[in-house]
Amino acid sequence: MAAGADKAGKAARSGCAGLQVFGENLWIADGADIRGAAGFHFPTRMAIIRLADGGLFIWSPIALDPGLRKAVDALGPVRFLIAPNRLHHVFLADWMQAYPDAIVHGAPGLTEKRGDIRFHAILGDTAPPEWGDEIDQVSLDNRITPEIVFFHRPSRTVLFTDLLQQMPRDYYSGWRRVVARLDLMTGGQASVPRKFRLGFANRKAARAAIGRILAWPMEQVVMAHGIPVRENAGAVLRRAFAWLRV
Repeated sequence: MAAGADKAGKAARSGCAGLQVFGENLWIADGADIRGAAGFHFPTRMAIIRLADGGLFIWSPIALDPGLRKAVDALGPVRFLIAPNRLHHVFLADWMQAYPDAIVHGAPGLTEKRGDIRFHAILGDTAPPEWGDEIDQVSLDNRITPEIVFFHRPSRTVLFTDLLQQMPRDYYSGWRRVVARLDLMTGGQASVPRKFRLGFANRKAARAAIGRILAWPMEQVVMAHGIPVRENAGAVLRRAFAWLRV
């Protein structure tokens, strides 16, 4: 699995690798790295869900280039643009310009952070009727960034943005590699980085939310910053959040 992870990491750093089928009416695409605080770079990944009416639900959109736009357009009309937490909004305006009829949903706090973007709705703890028959959602309140976790029922796939990560061990170099390892951003299994663990101020509420997530009949997990999980998703998440449940 390490070799595959290395290849995935190198592909993400080089730019969009096109759409990959990840389940029934579910596709993912990896984009180029973006640079964050202290010189850390982060991979980008988006997911596309085609709803029963043919419209597309775009989760955590990556940089939009002509090749990606052509591939997306071949799937159907873009109906919803989803910014699932306060950190995943960088490319939202470009998608809004390309798809002006799309309805934009943002995580709590994004309205204040991105005053230049008109959000049609703020994501919450309950799925709206527009996709509630196919996608469930749970809100995780975190001081660093509130995050909405989604579950696509037809593909049995959970979508995590930043609160679950697993990048290849060699994704960073020098002192950043040490920091990433200690923060549990990299390693042999998906984990909640230590900084986000500290961000759960209300652990009782967080445990209840994770309990709802673990009750989903999941098989797969997609992370914006991690190796996709193809099987045993429930076991992966129970292990990743065991620290919260003790």
